[in-house]
Amino acid sequence: MWSDIIHEFVDSPSQGRVVRFLLDNGFGVNEEGKICCNGIDIPATAVAKAIGSDRRVVDATARRILERPFLRDIFLNMRATPDLSRVAESLGLSVITVMPKDASEHGIVGAAVRVLCDHSLSIQQIFVTDPQFAEDPKLVIIVDDPLPAGVVEEIRALPQVRQVII
Repeated sequence: MWSDIIHEFVDSPSQGRVVRFLLDNGFGVNEEGKICCNGIDIPATAVAKAIGSDRRVVDATARRILERPFLRDIFLNMRATPDLSRVAESLGLSVITVMPKDASEHGIVGAAVRVLCDHSLSIQQIFVTDPQFAEDPKLVIIVDDPLPAGVVEEIRALPQVRQVII
């Protein structure tokens, strides 16, 4: 699916960078062709500055998105969700980052969640970085309890896991 979106911009690497940035940040496009985040307009100049591009490229990308029904539906409905991992310590939460051996392998999330459930841990948030966008994809799990002894070792012992970071 992501490759289909990126493929739409194969003829314009600069617009492709804009689209990757939008997807990576959960930014959408509104009916007026403005970049937005959860309904709040983001200036094209701010997006351009963030990716080292020009405002006109951002505006052209937004127009192009609206012209294609496949992209239009996706970006009109895109929503951002807060990443609690950066504030977890302040909130009294624990963060477990799992680096897989092969991110395309099935069952990584389920195996890690099973370990946490076996220890009666409550998951506050879970997210994965998409292997098509991230050089080093990962699974991030945030729990609202301190990690009991053995949990990290059990996750680390899963056959799909390369590394666990706490």
